[in-house]
This record gives sequence, structure tokens and C-alpha cells, in this order.
Amino acid sequence: MEGVPLPVIFEQARRIHQSACDSSVDQDTLRKGCELLRKCEEMIGKLGLFSSNETKEDISTINLKYLLVPYFLGELMEKITGEERIQIIKTSQAKLKEFISFCEAMELVPEEELESSARASGNTSADLRARKIARFKRQKAAESKLLEIKERKERRGRSTKASALSAPVEAGEEDMDDDDGEEEREAWFTTISLALCKALDLLEMLKKEEEMLSAVKERQSQEGENEFSHSTLDERTKKAEAWHRDAATRVRYTTPAAPITCATFAQDVLEGRANVSQYHEHKHQPMIFGPASLVGRNPTSEREKIAAKVFQPHHRLPTMSIEEAGLKEMEMMNKWQEKNAKLIEEANSAWYKDKKPMMRPGEDDEDDDDDAAQDRARAWDDWKDDNPRGAGNKKLTPCG
Repeated sequence: MEGVPLPVIFEQARRIHQSACDSSVDQDTLRKGCELLRKCEEMIGKLGLFSSNETKEDISTINLKYLLVPYFLGELMEKITGEERIQIIKTSQAKLKEFISFCEAMELVPEEELESSARASGNTSADLRARKIARFKRQKAAESKLLEIKERKERRGRSTKASALSAPVEAGEEDMDDDDGEEEREAWFTTISLALCKALDLLEMLKKEEEMLSAVKERQSQEGENEFSHSTLDERTKKAEAWHRDAATRVRYTTPAAPITCATFAQDVLEGRANVSQYHEHKHQPMIFGPASLVGRNPTSEREKIAAKVFQPHHRLPTMSIEEAGLKEMEMMNKWQEKNAKLIEEANSAWYKDKKPMMRPGEDDEDDDDDAAQDRARAWDDWKDDNPRGAGNKKLTPCG
């Protein structure tokens, strides 16, 4: 980073901070962002951009964005893991406090925030709730204002591009730079106000986390809970391993037999381990509706019979399960196949093949067949002459 100007380093750090806020980034990227922000702090100190006797009106517009460097650094350091958490929280708190104190010196902190923090009774739940609500309203107002400034800038850019095509110079163009400067200054002040609200919320959260971690660490150091927890965990691990080791020998005596369901029985029939005609105890239990007091027992009185008819479904309930219906169809199919096999066997038998009409002695079969066939052919020709093809459909045609 030697020889790199301050605006370039700040822009890289700002992009890393934006990525860390929008989505999760790896630890190496977070550490790189912290290193860039520390370099920004060092260069700001060497250049002397800010002074303790200055106000917000004395700071130039191009230097306003560098006020956010401590806030960015404190927020990025809070996201770093893998080190001593309490030390990380303390460092992050120091940077956030530095940012808040500098904003207070520049008169950027709202008066109501200063008054609520200065009151001695400001730690009650009602005061904390009122402070959070006011801070949330300021945060939403700042976000809306930034969005409005961005849309206004985009609209002016589109109109300027369109007007540049029609006329090279227009009235009022000399004041365009001043308008842009005022708008940019307003945008940076709004961004600082938004960052101030977030920094105050984050600082309160880090204080609570530090108190919790300090209490846990103090209790562990006093009671020696580390050694106790390790010994307890080892003992529980040994008991669990022994229980699982003995469970393999107990399972053969304790595991009950799997219940036979309709699906299991159908699978047995398909694979040949059971027959359809075998008795199957698993029956489909119909759905029972009505009051809970009448479910599971038969109603005796007329009142109970009428009450049992309440909350009945509007459709017919099934009388058998899908598996039982499949078994019924299989049984019907088996009977149909047996019947077809018997008919095929009868058709292929010698009695059926040798079966012929009884002939009287002295009759000639061939002559009778020839005469009968000739008579049938003549009758068919005569009928076709009297009834030409399609004669019966003439009335069905449109022009018939």
C-alpha cells in the first residue's frame, strides 16, 4: 500500500465493509479491510485533515467521508473470530467510542441522544425503549433521505444527458457544480447520521456481550469448571460407549417381530411366500368421526346415536384399504386365469378335435356340401343385385 493515495485505500475498505454488511465474507477479507482502515487512520493523522477546534462547517466536502473510518473499523473488527472474544469486543468498542466522541465534538450527535445519555435515570426500561424508538426513527429517516438524494441525482443526470444533445450551453449550467456539491455534502452528513445510529446500537450490544463473557469467565476461574466439564464428558462418553456395546447383545432378545401389514402380505403373495387364500388378520380401520366421548364405543341411547352423526364426512368412507383391494383383484385374476386354462384345455382335447356331425349311412358329404355352398352363393348374388352398396344410407346423406 506504499504510494497508494488515501481515496483509493478508503474506497477499497468501504467496498469490503459494504460486502461484510450485505453478506458474509471470509476472515481473510475482514482482516484485509481492517488493515486498509488502519492505513487510512495513519494517513489521516499524517495529513492532519481534522482538528479538535473545528466544527462540521469547517470540514470540506471531500473530507467528510473520512469521518467514517473509525466506525468502519469498529464494525469490521466485531465480525472477526478465532481470537480472544473479549479483547476483540474491547477494541471494537474503543473505535466506536472514538467515532461517537468525534461526532459529538463536530456537533453531529442529536440533542435528544445527548440528553437521554446524560440523565441519571436513563437506564430504566421505559427510557431505554423510548431511546431505541427515537433512534430507529432517525435511522429510517436517514435511509429514506439517502434514497431520495440518489434518485434525484439519477434524474438530474438523465435530464442533463438529454439536454446536452439538444443545446451545448444552457442557462443555469454554471450553477450545476454548486448544486452537486451541496447535494453531496448533504448525502455525507446523512450517511454519518445513519452510521451514528448503528454505532450506538452496536455499542450497547457489545457492552452486554462483554458483561456476559466476563461473568462466564469469572465463574469458570472460581469454580474450576473447565476441569470438571472435561471429566464429566469423559465419564459420559464411556457410559455411552458401554451401553452401545452391550446393546448389540440385547437386541436379539428385545427387538419385537415386525407386524404384518397389508403391504407386507401383498409383497409375500407376489414373491410366492404366501397364498391369496391364506387368512390375513390386518384389517383396515375406518376413520371415526364425531364427538370424542363417543369415539370407540357403540351408542346405546337415541341421543348418543344422533350425536354420533355429527361431523360426518360428505363423502363415502372406504370399506377396505388399497392393499386389500389389490388382493381382491389378484384373487379375481387368478380365478379368471384358471377358467381360461380349463377352456383352453377342453379346446385342445382329443374329444373336441374328433367331434363331427353324425352322418346317415349312404349320404355323400361332399355332394351335399357342394350343393349347399352353391345355393348360398346364388342367394348372396341375388341379394346383392337387389340391394346395391350404400342403398340403405341414402336417407342419411344431405342430398339423399
